Amino acid sequence: MKIRIVRTLDPGNWSRFVEDHPQGNIFHTPEIFQVFERAAGHTPGLWAAVEADRDGEHNPGEERILALFLPVEITVSIGPGAGTILGGPLRRFTTRAVVYGSVIAAPGPEGEQALDRLMEAYRQATDGRLLFTELRNLTPLDGLQPILDRRGFTYEGHLNYLVDLDRPPDEILQNISRRTRKQIRRALRKGDVVVEEVRDRQGLADCYELLLQTYAAAEVPLADGSLFEAAFDLLVPRRMARFTLARVEGRPAACSVELLYKDTAYGWYGGMDRDYGAYVPNEVLTWSILEWAALRGYQVYDFGGAGKPDEEYGVRDFKAKFGGELVSYGRNTCVHAPVLLNASKVGYKLFRRLGLFGAARPAGTSSSTQAKPTWPGGLDEEPKTDGPLPSSGARRREQGVTGR
Repeated sequence: MKIRIVRTLDPGNWSRFVEDHPQGNIFHTPEIFQVFERAAGHTPGLWAAVEADRDGEHNPGEERILALFLPVEITVSIGPGAGTILGGPLRRFTTRAVVYGSVIAAPGPEGEQALDRLMEAYRQATDGRLLFTELRNLTPLDGLQPILDRRGFTYEGHLNYLVDLDRPPDEILQNISRRTRKQIRRALRKGDVVVEEVRDRQGLADCYELLLQTYAAAEVPLADGSLFEAAFDLLVPRRMARFTLARVEGRPAACSVELLYKDTAYGWYGGMDRDYGAYVPNEVLTWSILEWAALRGYQVYDFGGAGKPDEEYGVRDFKAKFGGELVSYGRNTCVHAPVLLNASKVGYKLFRRLGLFGAARPAGTSSSTQAKPTWPGGLDEEPKTDGPLPSSGARRREQGVTGR
């Protein structure tokens, strides 16, 4: 079998491959690719291995896809409003790639061979150009781990909670921790917290303001508002995303953004105004989302990460209250430029001390409007990480395989 590495695919063929693949998720789809294309500081790439004919050619639109992954290059912004994307030589010190849905390959030896060729080609094109690439696994990849390891992508444990939605809402509520369940019921009786679906730009701006506050408090990177605008414009009409807002006395108190694909609702982003913590808006909002998804036939709620097994993580404690199954599908990281990565870590800490990391532009506002300061960067970052850099332990191990 001949294999050809391609950087473009027919959208219809691409969609069918992801839809039919048992591990295909929303982060493999053409739609999420388009969202990242519109987001400032994000550059998505498509890498696929397809079956070629005897001459090494393939017919676009009819090719048999064997392996696929979509790395998103993310460049850190600095300055007031985080409006300056570092370019030129400095871009190499501030850019890494995140593969939010990890890799997928056709089952069997053909898919494994194709994935091996694909990762080899990616390494050849990327080593020395980016700081590192991180695969975020949403499903078990045990059968593919030997290939990833051989190509320099080191595995580290990373936790997540999955909530079974294939049951009546009352049963889901009953499985929530007793104290949280009582808080939710009390809040619902009092009626102080009102949950609504976001349907306009003002609601989108309210959500992003809550995200800014939350991520600033946690000192965690937050994506530019253009990412959320793109998701709102492209995914919501396709019923592939949903923005929800909890209000207390009419004021925004908590927000959540879910991605929707196949039978899974993915928790993508969430934020809360701490001034309203006594009203437990986050708990009420989370329960409302679980109930909504269950009533519409979704089978699983994916909480979107719960930190590393050996580190304390406050957000994990919150997610644990909702009765999900704790899993560890992990992440795989490959360091492409060890020396640059070490220099980047020093520079990143210096920029933080100097306060050069400002907030990205709020969603739903003009580019001239500045928001409250927070740390910039990619999405799905978690508190208690060292910004956009992998752990030191991971870096030490990855440096040993960079040259493979």
